[in-house]
Amino acid sequence: MPTQADKWRRRRIHKPSEEGERMTQEMQKPNADQARDLLRHTVATLAYRAGKALRGAPAHFSEFRPAETSRSAGQILTHLADLMDWALSIARGKEEWHNGPSLSWEEGVRRFFASLQAFDTYLASDSPLEAPVEKLFQGPVADALTHVGQIAMLRRLAGAPIRGESYFRADIVSGRVGLEQTPPKREFD
Repeated sequence: MPTQADKWRRRRIHKPSEEGERMTQEMQKPNADQARDLLRHTVATLAYRAGKALRGAPAHFSEFRPAETSRSAGQILTHLADLMDWALSIARGKEEWHNGPSLSWEEGVRRFFASLQAFDTYLASDSPLEAPVEKLFQGPVADALTHVGQIAMLRRLAGAPIRGESYFRADIVSGRVGLEQTPPKREFD
């Protein structure tokens, strides 16, 4: 049976000191530039995934909705652009929400990518971020990723599915935020 001294020694060996724990946390916490770079990569990931979900949608897809009370695919696309406009306003320290106009599918896609480009351009600049990177991620960017997934699912429900892909292998690069992206490296059905 272990003695009290044995238990104490084991705790000392297996439990890091407060100083060691603090140093580990400091080393793991990214600096502001690293966090901003990661957010830019996330925005490029959003562009890549959105490009795949938005390209080649059938003509009727903008009006498609799985239920009467659901948003249509076109309304979700408008919301995606609104989110990127909101993200930019937050980054600039002038948070404003505007409901964008209802547009054709092609115009909505152009508006989304123009808004995404404006946000990424601001992130790439030396202009200060007036909100924490984490808040920009957890709010508008994460919400946009969710809605891109909804559009991908709506494509399948509308009979126009996109192909599955290993996004881990995708060639996603910070700053590449337009509709045109590199071809997929590994797709599957």
